[in-house]
Amino acid sequence: MARRKGQDIDGILLLDKSEGMSSNFALQQARRHLDAKKGGHTGTLDPFATGLLICCFGKATKICATMLDADKSYLATLKLGVETDSGDLTGIATKENIDIVPEIDSIMSAINKYTGQIEQIPPMHSALKKDGKPLYKYAREGIEIERSPRKVTIFNIQLIKYEYPNLILHINCSKGTYIRTLAQDIGRDLGCFAHLEALRRTSVGPFDIKNSITLGDFKDLKQPVDVLISLSELPVELVPIKTI
Repeated sequence: MARRKGQDIDGILLLDKSEGMSSNFALQQARRHLDAKKGGHTGTLDPFATGLLICCFGKATKICATMLDADKSYLATLKLGVETDSGDLTGIATKENIDIVPEIDSIMSAINKYTGQIEQIPPMHSALKKDGKPLYKYAREGIEIERSPRKVTIFNIQLIKYEYPNLILHINCSKGTYIRTLAQDIGRDLGCFAHLEALRRTSVGPFDIKNSITLGDFKDLKQPVDVLISLSELPVELVPIKTI
């Protein structure tokens, strides 16, 4: 029996990815619900992370590259007191200091330091490649690769809630920003160490999480394609001339 290829469907889906699934798995599930032939997404979220995953179908896949360059916003929960090898909750604890409980003034000074253009050293647990091999594979083998600092821009960091050991921040940043690295750097500045305990992407470019749907919402939709944003509804600067 021939495998069904799906339909020619053009548009963008604002998907709220759930925790525990890869971005590609979420995309393929959405593609199945829509019966779409061609699909892609505009920026990976780690399996532990949740939030806005922009899925593009048909002709809309041509804006994927544009959206990869877009600014993004995140709601990040930092757990103070422990640093991990991966910079997040999936890693192994490498440093600990529970004797220091930072005051609000110290926290504000630390986060204000990272507003503006900064340099980050990409984490070993990342998809960046060295000689065609992702850094995370070297990390799994216990091999440390020298990485050059990269310039990124943090437009704004807002303190949402602080109840030790959890520190919740809302971060608006440029492409290429590693929130895990930011969490680790803030923890080191505070002297107590930190890692990323939770991460939720709340916006990508002009698109906001409040307009998204979950995979579970598809079961209640009579016409799933109706949730797609058509090419004609997109800001002109996002649409390549050939798709208009």
